[in-house]
Amino acid sequence: MLRLSEGKKLAKYALVGGLNTGVDFAVFCTLVYAVGMGSFGAQTISYVAGVVNSYLLNRYWTFQVKGKKSMAELARFILINVLSFAAATAVLLGLEWFGMESAFAKIGSVFCSLAVNYAGYRLWVFQGMEQPGKRAH
Repeated sequence: MLRLSEGKKLAKYALVGGLNTGVDFAVFCTLVYAVGMGSFGAQTISYVAGVVNSYLLNRYWTFQVKGKKSMAELARFILINVLSFAAATAVLLGLEWFGMESAFAKIGSVFCSLAVNYAGYRLWVFQGMEQPGKRAH
């Protein structure tokens, strides 16, 4: 069972995830339709925009990190995102291989990514860096 403070963090994390998806989608559409950029370039830039948004909002709002930013923290964040992308892609392709419709497989991959990112951020990237006086659970 989740403690109240952990449930609150998880709810904030889910909201940030929704915002990240919105940033990713908006940047992608702007680059493709307004600028005329190709999909691969737009996807790369929009994904990076979502990751930057994720880092800032999760660091300062979800997990309330008050300490100084470090290159090690940023490297851990990037590594978790690479692992999350790989895990989500494996789930997507695996579910499709077993015959699941692509849209439903994508939903499974999103849940996988959510779990990998939350665990990685909470337990490794932002671990022990919460606002002083607040207990980590």
